[in-house]
Amino acid sequence: MDHAKRDPISGQLTTGHEWNGIEELDTPIPRVVLFFLAATTLFAVIYWLLMPAWPLGWTYTKGLLGINQREVVTQQVRDAAAGRTIWTNRVANASYAEIAADPALMTHVRDSGRTLFGDNCAVCHGSEGKGGPGFPNLATGSWLWGGSPEVIAETIRVGINGTSKQTRAAQMIAFGSVLDREQLSNVATFVLSLSGQKLAATELARLPAGKEVFAASCVACHGQDGKGKQDLGAPDLTDANWIYGGDPQSVMNSVLYGRQGQMPSWESRLSPTDIKVLALYAASLQGAGR
Repeated sequence: MDHAKRDPISGQLTTGHEWNGIEELDTPIPRVVLFFLAATTLFAVIYWLLMPAWPLGWTYTKGLLGINQREVVTQQVRDAAAGRTIWTNRVANASYAEIAADPALMTHVRDSGRTLFGDNCAVCHGSEGKGGPGFPNLATGSWLWGGSPEVIAETIRVGINGTSKQTRAAQMIAFGSVLDREQLSNVATFVLSLSGQKLAATELARLPAGKEVFAASCVACHGQDGKGKQDLGAPDLTDANWIYGGDPQSVMNSVLYGRQGQMPSWESRLSPTDIKVLALYAASLQGAGR
């Protein structure tokens, strides 16, 4: 039975459906919608014929064009490897100075170095190389063994207090068993003064005694001026860059309990060229964190 009638306002037929006094108009589907439905259906049929599309259990329809995406990706990987080989060979055979002086080559070094750093170093030093508690900030230019790419590469290769036979070795002894409480407090205050920190009047009074303790116990590694010794991996105490914290309690803990950082050797995991790229990248971070 036909319940359709005309809408008195638009003059258009209704569907006969009513909701709360509102009747639905019998509006035809717009032609543009039908056009796109037909076009997409035609596109799908053509795609199914030309390209790999339908799984058949043990195989799939190959398509009239015979395109194999696995072969395409494999060739892209080959091309990328060939392109990488060109510049990595240049890095392997050039000196650090020659590489640093070549802007185009350094672009490759930074791009690849950023990836190597993220995969191997960021877990300790942070994604931007700014370190954290117990891990040096590589962006300040304050290096324990030196910040030239050659020296950085050697540190990466052999590690620090690691398992390599050539590992760099460094340790600060615990002075808690060597100095009494008064001496510990005096020398910790003196160390704070070396980096220009403001001290209270009571702390200033400790400086002469702290300087004596420093001269007797600390200069062998940190030097008379407290600027450290890179041949020993002893840090500079006169700047604002602290590995374990530069607040009074952290400095006291370092003096009291000692410190021994550790960095693994990467020579068994990274190739000599990768180490070279990573060293150049780490060296390029200097100044970013100041």
